[in-house]
Amino acid sequence: MENVEWNKFLIPYENAVEELKVKFRSIRTELLIVGAYSPIEFVVGRVKKVSSILEKAKLLDLELDEIENGIEDIAGIRIMCQFVEDIYTVMDYIYEREGKDMEIVAVKDYITNQKESGYRSYHVVIRYPIQTAFGHKKILAEIQIRTLAMNFWATIEHSLNYKYKQRIPEHVKNRLKKAADAAMILDQEMSEIRYEIREAQKMFEIKSNIVSNVLSMIQKLRVRGLHSQAEKYYTEFESLWEQGEMIELKKMAYKLRSVVDQHDLNEEQKKSE
Repeated sequence: MENVEWNKFLIPYENAVEELKVKFRSIRTELLIVGAYSPIEFVVGRVKKVSSILEKAKLLDLELDEIENGIEDIAGIRIMCQFVEDIYTVMDYIYEREGKDMEIVAVKDYITNQKESGYRSYHVVIRYPIQTAFGHKKILAEIQIRTLAMNFWATIEHSLNYKYKQRIPEHVKNRLKKAADAAMILDQEMSEIRYEIREAQKMFEIKSNIVSNVLSMIQKLRVRGLHSQAEKYYTEFESLWEQGEMIELKKMAYKLRSVVDQHDLNEEQKKSE
């Protein structure tokens, strides 16, 4: 690897990041489709820039031909959760995949074992199989799992480390540590009321779906040329919406679907006569 073709070298890492993002986003999508709670809020990923890889290789005293096995986070994804408890649920999903489409190499729990700086996160290093135009290989990748509060703090710390070249002034470190303690308290408080939060989010989702269904059905009436009926139902919708009558709106959605289906059936019968 004396003369590294970096574009080619990074291809499997780029592919791995995209595949892993799709896999974990799919978990969230599938759970929401069946009306279940998703411990995954969102997923992001990145491949380290060549300059960052070289800097880390220098820090770890690695030769170029040792980078592939010596740097664990060239490919990395980050999974965001609402609550600390969700992090361990996500870990259960990862353990279920062990030996199937990934191999767990190392687990680093910086939540139970918080870093001195105040950093908290859950890291999993995996060996991930990837197929490219140049053949099959297994690469190392890192999965970080955090709450939103943990991520906010870590993002700020990363920016400050970059600004001060890893030499953050002591007074700034002290403020950061206090902020980390506050973030931990926030996570603890959110965990205490997570049932209420989840119930509120579920109610909001149900409400949004009902409203979306009603408006979609009214639009279908307009498309079919039933403008007077559409206006009548829209006026009724506005009244129920202002009164917060969600049960009546749900009944209205069923009624509208019946009206649309009956209209379509009548049209089909006319065509067949």
